[in-house]
Amino acid sequence: MTTVVTDNCLKCRFTECVTSCPVSAFRAGPEMLYIDSETCIDCGACVPKCPVQAIYEDLDLPEDMLQWIDINASEAKLWPKITAKDVPLEGALDRKQSLGF
Repeated sequence: MTTVVTDNCLKCRFTECVTSCPVSAFRAGPEMLYIDSETCIDCGACVPKCPVQAIYEDLDLPEDMLQWIDINASEAKLWPKITAKDVPLEGALDRKQSLGF
């Protein structure tokens, strides 16, 4: 089991979630975060930290988002680990508002 970042993170990359991860499972892609399924212990600590509700435990993932399990698994292998809060991407606040948060 793992926790998964979905497309609400796209073009936001808020990083409040990474500071709650006890095993440093987050990876920073150029447009969003990903969770390394081999590192994640499925504690769920990051889920309530996301300001755009982009993170789900895989068992709670809506059916139309199941592809994000594989996307996280493959993309996490490509990007560096992120363990500290960073500034969101340019335009992230506008994206957050457009998502209704």
